[in-house]
Amino acid sequence: MQQLSVVILAAGKGKRMVSDLPKVLHSVGGKSLLTHVLATVSGLDPAVRVVVYGYGGDRVKIALAGERGVVWVEQAEQLGTGHAVAQALPLLDDAGVTLVLYGDVPLTRRETLQPLVDQARQGKLALLTVNLADPSGYGRIVRNEQGQVQRIVEEKDATPAECDRHEVNTGILAVATAKLRSWVAELGNDNAQGEYYLTDIVALAGRDGVAIEAFTTNEPAEVQGINDRRQLAELERFYQMRQAEALLDHGATLLDPVRVDVRGEVTTGKDVVIDVDVVFEGVVRLGDRVKVGPFCVLKDAVIGDDVEIFSHSRIEGAEVGAGAQIGPFARLRPGSQLAAGVHIGNFVETKKTTIGPGSKVNHLTYLGDAEIGAGVNVGAGTITCNYDGANKHKTVIDDGAFIGSNSSLVAPVRIGKGATIGAGSAVGRDVPDGSLCLTRAPRKDVSHWKRPVKPKS
Repeated sequence: MQQLSVVILAAGKGKRMVSDLPKVLHSVGGKSLLTHVLATVSGLDPAVRVVVYGYGGDRVKIALAGERGVVWVEQAEQLGTGHAVAQALPLLDDAGVTLVLYGDVPLTRRETLQPLVDQARQGKLALLTVNLADPSGYGRIVRNEQGQVQRIVEEKDATPAECDRHEVNTGILAVATAKLRSWVAELGNDNAQGEYYLTDIVALAGRDGVAIEAFTTNEPAEVQGINDRRQLAELERFYQMRQAEALLDHGATLLDPVRVDVRGEVTTGKDVVIDVDVVFEGVVRLGDRVKVGPFCVLKDAVIGDDVEIFSHSRIEGAEVGAGAQIGPFARLRPGSQLAAGVHIGNFVETKKTTIGPGSKVNHLTYLGDAEIGAGVNVGAGTITCNYDGANKHKTVIDDGAFIGSNSSLVAPVRIGKGATIGAGSAVGRDVPDGSLCLTRAPRKDVSHWKRPVKPKS
């Protein structure tokens, strides 16, 4: 099988974005436009992926540094798509085929591109087209009486009759690399833009008797390029609806599918219920019968079976065991690991903390760098004082301990098994098993106390 080379054109500045950020680094679904394209391309198993960059090239390369196997080529002057492809040609193998894509067209599916590659391997020039109700701004597909593609005419160079056509060029094409090389060498810039159009190779293919195969997608958003913020927002909504439909297809209940955002990867078990305005980021795993309340954010989280997450909670880099209850208004920070049956209540924050089975932390509490056993009750207003200004220290609370409200546990410290901390205590030394620890100052009542009053002016 002929090897596949992919050339991704990503040199544009995107002036209409009104941004210092290179256009291909703007995001849809939490990932940059170019990242989407590279991910799709990986599914085609290419031998080489060449990104032709221009404006903000250093920023683009730094942002995509984690992408392995990408070859970067600079287009110092933006002289058109044909000129951009010419920059990549020295890196391509003439024995293979080349697929040309665009870094600002993020949502084309692998299933849409594969037929183009297959036809190119059969010696044809394969194009991707789309029918638009309003084709303004796009190059028009010109066919002969037999319906065969003859050429592509850019709108600024088109006649009125040609402008009336609604089938337009997406710019995406695949062809034998050797043919691409010879045709690009013939391109001229005698046109309204003074640019070298890659689309002109279609007419050259017809001249040389190369069969032209056009595939038409029925989903315009799949080939939508991004030129301004409005288009970016429109494509974001399309992408999110696609993610919502996938969740529904896997058995999740979305109380309002248009009010759930997936900015990463989400997998769900059976009978999951997701309320409105929930955001998923990174990699999130939801077990069976999980309920996620409204206005929650889950990022890089693993949620066990039968967990209920109440409204306005944020869970990031955490694992939650089966049957736990979280929130409302709770925050689980990275490194939090909750066992089965744990209760985390309103305005509770945890960080690098493990909590054992059945323990309860119900109100207004901060637990950082802590190890908490099973069956522990942590009262409202408790904090682990884990930071001394230079280093973090650990708090250990053993099984069955009871921490009274408004307690400060000054780490490093251990609260023994079954120990009780009286409300309002500040504990800076270890507490033995089964002990009661009280650190309150003795009460003092001053009779006939008179409050200070402001002097009369």
